[in-house]
Amino acid sequence: MDNDFREQLVLKPVGEEYLAQYDELLSYVFQVTESDIENSGYENKREMVRAKKPVLEQSKVFGWFQEDHLISQIAIYPCEVNIHGKLFKMGGITGVGTYPEYANHGLMKDLIETALNQMRKDQQWISYLYPYNIPYYRRKGWEIMSDKLSFKVKDTQLPKQVDVPGIVERKDVNDPDVYQVYHEFALNNHGAMIRKELNWEEYWRFENEEERIAAIYYDADKKATGVLFYWISDEVFHIKEMFYLNQEARNGLWNFISAHFSMVYWVKGDIFKNEPLSFLLDDSEITETIAPFFMARIVDVKEFLLNYPFAKPVEPFYFVVDDPIAEWNNGIFALSWNTAGKLTISNQPKGKRIRLTIQTLTCMLMNYRRAAYLARIERLEADKKAIELLETTIPDMEAYFSDYF
Repeated sequence: MDNDFREQLVLKPVGEEYLAQYDELLSYVFQVTESDIENSGYENKREMVRAKKPVLEQSKVFGWFQEDHLISQIAIYPCEVNIHGKLFKMGGITGVGTYPEYANHGLMKDLIETALNQMRKDQQWISYLYPYNIPYYRRKGWEIMSDKLSFKVKDTQLPKQVDVPGIVERKDVNDPDVYQVYHEFALNNHGAMIRKELNWEEYWRFENEEERIAAIYYDADKKATGVLFYWISDEVFHIKEMFYLNQEARNGLWNFISAHFSMVYWVKGDIFKNEPLSFLLDDSEITETIAPFFMARIVDVKEFLLNYPFAKPVEPFYFVVDDPIAEWNNGIFALSWNTAGKLTISNQPKGKRIRLTIQTLTCMLMNYRRAAYLARIERLEADKKAIELLETTIPDMEAYFSDYF
């Protein structure tokens, strides 16, 4: 970077007084129009800026300034997620943007380094983000951790009614039973966000209020066990999200959808894990598309490993990790368990060797891809015995993540 240009800039926290500049930068970079804002339910840009203020208040935002003008920024959104049954503080990276005339000067690289240091300081051992450019974020240490499966089902392909002991009731999306079911669901699904009030506000932020309906399944004991967010327009039944605690609730919610047979021609929706709907339908010849959804990155390897809920103790092995940004993650991390099952980590090699990047380590521990597959495509170096150890000790559950920030 040109030294004269660098001397004009200051990297510092972005306070509430810069809220308008923060949103103006995002609107420009992502080309958010007044029409987009109105379609999302806001009257104008000023109302949207006010609505985003709580996010900025609770997030840690850093930016590059030229004089008092914000030209590049990154935000760390404080979250909590379930990693294989254990709750972790998570730093959600959002609000990333640089005005085009300041691009290619390394500003974002510096902001990412600042964000990683801040997350480490705040004990956010893992970070999620929605990638607008997957190759770019891979170069910075993030890797795909979850998918979104979109499906389209004809009215004639809807599943037949299944006898269930409960009923479905249509309620407001803010009904307490919605929150209760989702919370229990999130505690039992790896990768999921533990939604607090602000997380729920973000979940609905860009959804039109007229297109928010919750269908809740209640079992025979009047306990809510399943929720469906949906709307109907132009003879299409749109599913925003469906989450449930058991198969009875899933069947009950699909009964509800199928009851709209005479009202719609299509059912369209999304599933936030690689779990094809087609297998569950009698007529499996439906349209499904799978696309990467969110990426994750381990912020601090040692601390993440010490807190990670391995499935069972195994004989010692060690990782040799390469991280392009966070220097504290480079090197040897040797794992060994004592007779009581307590994990210790040292920087001295012990047992089987596994060499890999921070991206591959994240991908594997989030269980987006298994160790054997990653070895087969040469994303990690390890012998057969080391792969067997990884396959044994890493929990086998795909990540579910349906939020957006």
